[in-house]
Amino acid sequence: MQSTDLGNKESGKIWHRKPSPATRDGIIVNIIHNTSDYHPKVLRFLNVAFDGTGDCLIAGDHQGNIYVFDLYGNRFNLVQRTAQACTALAFNLRRKSEFLVALADYSVKCFDTVTKELVSWMRGHESSVFSISVHASGKYAITTSSDTAQLWDLDTFQRKRKLNILQSVGIQKVFFLPLSNTILSCFKDNSIFAWECDTLFCKYQLPAPPESSSILYKVFAVTRDGRILAAGGKSNHLHLWCLEARQLFRIIQMPTKVRAIRHLEFLPDSFDAGSNQVLGVLSQDGIMRFINIQTCKLLFEIGSLDEGISSSAISPHGRYIASIMENGSLNIYSVQALTQEINKPPPPLVKVIEDLPKNKLSSSDLKRKVTSGRVQQPAKSRESKIQTRILKQDLTGDFESKKNELPDGLNKKRLQILLKGYGEYPTKYRMFIWRSLLQLPENHTAFSSLIDKGTHVAFLNLQKKYPIKSRKLLRVLQRTLSALAHWSVIFSDTPYLPLLAFPFVKLFQNNQLICFEVIATLIINWCQHWFEYFPNPPINILSMIENVLAFHDKELLQHFIDHDITSQLYAWPLLETVFSEVLTREEWLKLFDNIFSNHPSFLLMTVVAYNMCSRAPLLNCNLKDDFEFFFHHRNNLDINVVIRQVYHLMETTPTDIHPDSMLNVFVALTKGQYPVFNQYPKFIVDYQTQEQERIRNDELDYLRERQTVEDMQAKVDQQRVEDEAWYQKQELLRQAEETRREMLLQEEEKMIQQRQRLAAVKRQLKVKEMHLQDAARRRFLKLQQDQREMELRRLDDEIGRKNLTENQEAVAKEMRADADAYRRKVDLEEHMFHKLIEAGETQSQKTQKWKEAEGKELRLRSAKKASALSDASRKWFLKQEINAAVEHAENPCHKEEPRFQNEQEDLSCLPRTSQLNDSSEMDPSTQISLNRRAVEWDTTGQNLIEKVRNLRQRLTARARHRCQTPHLLAA
Repeated sequence: MQSTDLGNKESGKIWHRKPSPATRDGIIVNIIHNTSDYHPKVLRFLNVAFDGTGDCLIAGDHQGNIYVFDLYGNRFNLVQRTAQACTALAFNLRRKSEFLVALADYSVKCFDTVTKELVSWMRGHESSVFSISVHASGKYAITTSSDTAQLWDLDTFQRKRKLNILQSVGIQKVFFLPLSNTILSCFKDNSIFAWECDTLFCKYQLPAPPESSSILYKVFAVTRDGRILAAGGKSNHLHLWCLEARQLFRIIQMPTKVRAIRHLEFLPDSFDAGSNQVLGVLSQDGIMRFINIQTCKLLFEIGSLDEGISSSAISPHGRYIASIMENGSLNIYSVQALTQEINKPPPPLVKVIEDLPKNKLSSSDLKRKVTSGRVQQPAKSRESKIQTRILKQDLTGDFESKKNELPDGLNKKRLQILLKGYGEYPTKYRMFIWRSLLQLPENHTAFSSLIDKGTHVAFLNLQKKYPIKSRKLLRVLQRTLSALAHWSVIFSDTPYLPLLAFPFVKLFQNNQLICFEVIATLIINWCQHWFEYFPNPPINILSMIENVLAFHDKELLQHFIDHDITSQLYAWPLLETVFSEVLTREEWLKLFDNIFSNHPSFLLMTVVAYNMCSRAPLLNCNLKDDFEFFFHHRNNLDINVVIRQVYHLMETTPTDIHPDSMLNVFVALTKGQYPVFNQYPKFIVDYQTQEQERIRNDELDYLRERQTVEDMQAKVDQQRVEDEAWYQKQELLRQAEETRREMLLQEEEKMIQQRQRLAAVKRQLKVKEMHLQDAARRRFLKLQQDQREMELRRLDDEIGRKNLTENQEAVAKEMRADADAYRRKVDLEEHMFHKLIEAGETQSQKTQKWKEAEGKELRLRSAKKASALSDASRKWFLKQEINAAVEHAENPCHKEEPRFQNEQEDLSCLPRTSQLNDSSEMDPSTQISLNRRAVEWDTTGQNLIEKVRNLRQRLTARARHRCQTPHLLAA
C-alpha cells in the first residue's frame, strides 16, 4: 500500500510508482495531510465527492483546504483555501470545472478548479448544510440542512424554492432521483414524499413500514435507474422500497455485528443498465460491507476495526471507492481488485503441503494444517486477523531472531538500533511502533464487555477530584479507569491510577481500546510488584531504586538522608505520574519510546538517572517543600542526557542490585481475553474492599440520613418561613384592620358631620319650603285678588264702552242737529245776505267799503282766535298723548280711562289695569296668562285711542266751526 503525504505542497503526484492494489484490501493509495510546522499535526479530511467522469475527485479537510485528485493523470492540486471546515461537496455540475462546497458558516459557495476563483456565493440557510444533491442535467441543486431544504438554479445561482417544515419534524435528506425529474424528501418521522421538480407537485408518499421492523430512517441510497430505494438507520435491518410499486418489498438483516448503519451507496456496474445489485453498507464499526441485494450474500468489505471508515463515495462508473478514514486520511480503493476473486471462475480443488526442513525442530514448530476448498477472500476483522504470509524457514536460524520478531513485520533489535541512532521514533509511525512493541491483542469483545459494565462507582465523582476542562477527555478517562477497575478490583482503590493513566488517555483519546491495552500492558510489565504493599507505596521497588542510587551517587543519597528525604519523595512521585508532571509532551514521548523498547527495569533506572542528572539543584535544596516542588514540576533538564544516563546505568549496574534480575521480562496481553491480574495482597484488598464497601454503605446511610435531616430541616425551614410569612401576614392584616378601623372612625365622624349638615340643610329647606308655600299661598291669594280686580275692571271697561257708545250716539245726534241748524242758518244768512245785498246796492260805496273792511278785520280776528285756540288745543292733546305714551311705556298693562273735561268733551285716556304685585312671585302659567291678556288689552287700547283721536279731530273741527259761526252771523 502506497502512502502519500500532501504536506505543504499545493500540487504533485498522487503516487510515485505504479499502484498494484492487493486483493486483500484493494487500496490504491493512502493520502494523508500532515503539517510540517514546529508542532506537526494531522489535518483530517471531512468530505469527498467524484465528478461526472469518475476519474477526478475533490476532498476537503477541517481547515478548509480543498484538493482535486486526478486519478487518471496521477496529479493533485490545491484549488481553494476557504479557512473554514466544509460540511458537504458536489462535483458533478454542468460546467465540469466548477464545484459546490457547503461551509461551516451555513453558506454554499461555487468555485472553479481551473481559475481557482469564486463563481458565486449562496446564502439562506440558518444551520449547517449536510447534503448537496445535483440534478442529472447539472442545472439545479438542492442543499439540505436540518431545518430546511432549498432548490437553486445553477445558471443564475438564485434560489427558486424553499422547503420549510416544523421544528418537531426535521429533515433527514432531500435529493434528486437519478436520471429523472423527481425530488425525494425524507423526514425524521419516517415520512417519504416524491415531488415534481418543475411544479413541486406531490407525486406520491410511501406508506409506513411494518411495525415488526420499524426503524427510524437516517441514510438512503437509490439505484441508477431510480427504481429501488434503500433505507437504514440505528438497526441492522435494511429496507428496500420499490418506487414504481411504492411499497416495501424486502427487508435485509445484516450481521449481528452491525448495530447501526451510517452510510448507504449502490455500486454502479457498466452491464446492469442502472439496476444496481451491489449495495455498500457502512456500519458503526467503521467497516463498509458490500452485499448483493438479490442473493443477500456478503461479497466483500473494506475498512477494519483498527482503521475504520468515516464516510465513502463511489465513482459513477464504479471503478473507485474513496473513503475517509476515522484517522482523517483518505483511502482510494480499486473495485476491480476488491471484486477480482468474486469475478473469477471457480478454481480447482487445491492442497497446500509444506515440505519438512532439513534441520528437524520440535513437532509443534512443524505442524501445518492441510486446507482444501474454494479459494475465498479473507475478511479483515479486529477479532480475528487472517494474514496471508509466505513462510520461509531458515535452515540455520536460531530462536533469538524469533524472539525479536514483532507483529506487522517489525524487528525489536532493529528498532532499538534505530532508536539509539535518532533518539526517538518518527512521529508519523510512533503509534504503530508502540502497538507492535507492546504486541497489543486488540480484544474488542473483551473490552466491550468491560465498557458495557458502565462507570465504576469509584469514579462517579472523578470530575470533583480532577476538574478537567475538556468534557471529552474527562469522559474517556472515566471510561478507561472504570474498565481497569472492572478488570481488577484493586484499581478501584488505587489513588494514583488517574495520574498514571492520564497521559496515555490524552494521547489515545480517539481510540479507547488501544488506550486501555497500553495502560494494562504498562501495569503488567513496568509496574511489577507495585501492589505487594498495597495500599502503601511499593517499598520493594523504591528499595531497588535507592540501592542503585547508593551505588552510583552516594553523595546525593546522603544529602537526601541528611534532610530526611526518602524514596517516597524523590522516586515515587516520578513513578506514579510516569514522569508526566516533570516532562513536556515531546520529552515524554521520547522517553517512552525508549521505555517500551527496553526491559521493564528501564523505568526504574530512569528515576535514578533523573535524580543523578539533577544532582546540582537537588544538592542546593535544604527544605522539604523545595524537594516536593522539584519532583512535581518541570525542570531545566535535557531529556537526551537523562536517556543516555539510563543506558549507562543499565550497563554498569552490578547484577546483584540490578532491577532486571528482580523483574520479569516483557509479557504481552493474551489474545481473546485479558489475563487475570492478582499481583496484590488479596486479603488486604478484600478487607479494604469490604471496609470501603462498609464505609460506602455507612456513607450512603449517612447520606440518606443527612438527606432525611436536610429534608426535615428544609421542611422546618420552610415551615418557619411559612410561619414567619403567616405572622407577617397576620401583622399586616392587623395593621390593615387598625387602619381600616381608623378609616371607619374617620368616616363615621364625617358621616356625623354630614348628617348634621344635612339636618341643618333640611331645616333650611323646610323653612324655605314653608316660606315658599306661604309665598305661593300669598301669590295665589294675590292672583285671585288680581283676577277679581281684573274682572271688575273688565266690567268697568264694558260699562265705559257702553257709556262711550251712548255718548257717541248723543254727540252724533247733537252734531246732526247742529249741522241741520247750521245749514238752516246758512241758508237763512245767505238769503238775508242776498236780500241785504239787494237792499244795500243802493247804499253808498263808502258805507259798503267800510263795512267790508270792518267785516274783513273781524273775520281776520276770528280766524286768528280760532287758530290760536286750535293750536292750544293741539298742544294740549299732544301733551296728553305724550304723557299717555310715557305712562303706557312705564306701565304696559295700565289702560287709560276715557274722560271728558268741560264742554270740549276731551277724552284723556283709556282705563288702565292695576299693576301686578311682585310678578316674580307668580308661577309661570299665571304670568303667561297675564301677559297674553295684557297684549290683548294693549291692542284694544290702541284701537280705542285711534277712535278717540278721530273723535277729537271731529270735535275740534266742530269747535272751530262754532267759533267761526258767530262772526258769520254777526256779519
